Amino acid sequence: MSTKKSTAFEHLDARAAATGGRDPHDRISLRDYVVEVEIGAFQSERGKTQRVRFSVVVEVQPTATPVNDDVDRILSYDTITQAIHHELAAERLNLLETLAERIAQSILAEPQAERVFLRIEKLDRGPGALGVEIVRTKGRASQVPGDAEQDAPHPCVVFLSNEAILSPNLTQWLDELQATGLPVVLCVGQADCPAPVASAAAAQRRIDLLAIDQNAWVLASRDGRCSVMGSRTELDWALRNGQMSVWAPSKMVLDAVDGPSGSAQDPTALIGWLADHMQAGTLISIGAAPPAGLKIPVKSLPVGATALF
Repeated sequence: MSTKKSTAFEHLDARAAATGGRDPHDRISLRDYVVEVEIGAFQSERGKTQRVRFSVVVEVQPTATPVNDDVDRILSYDTITQAIHHELAAERLNLLETLAERIAQSILAEPQAERVFLRIEKLDRGPGALGVEIVRTKGRASQVPGDAEQDAPHPCVVFLSNEAILSPNLTQWLDELQATGLPVVLCVGQADCPAPVASAAAAQRRIDLLAIDQNAWVLASRDGRCSVMGSRTELDWALRNGQMSVWAPSKMVLDAVDGPSGSAQDPTALIGWLADHMQAGTLISIGAAPPAGLKIPVKSLPVGATALF
């Protein structure tokens, strides 16, 4: 990044030119692309959209053969806008820094892309534009989106009723799950004690989800092999490393762009959404009716069952 004050607040074209070196690349750019999106870490930013402006410059390798006015021989502008909208649709994010990193990774997955200059600005959070700017080079960026999805395990999702959580058979069930070698995500609903009641629907949804988080800790306390996981990143790590997870849903559900419908007081919608979201291989429900309409094998067992398989 150039240290010259004259280019510090210039458009990214000028920033790219200032750091181009002796062998500059061709560049394509997208300027002042504004999208309405829900993003932000503050409570005041939840449940509403704000204007976010994107400016992108991509340095590309020159084509080895003449372009001949053929759009298939170039890196299209649509690649940039599609990367932006793909990452915005993936999940609700708190930080512009996270969004910028993911968009840059997506663009650098293109064969011709060599370096990305990316500026993202919030336009409605103050008297000016508040934003971040990053530069990423191919080979120095993080894992390209898609690689993780291709290698992602397909877990066995297990839903336990409150009676099942307290069952003397719990240890035996976990032993059996562990013996299969399958990646496992354990899920629960709310505890039997009533959750506080709020007058606003959004507040009540958060309270109900937090009540499930609390019950997840109750299950985890029953067996040292169980660890509470609240984010997709934590779950993915646990599944790849043989850690038995207990899902605390509040963060993932509240941050999801396409979150589960229905009340959080009915856990079946949440479990069905998680199974689909994690591309689960199977679902076992102990002591409760399983979610309907899943396209994976589903097994329903009574609390008195001594074997899962």
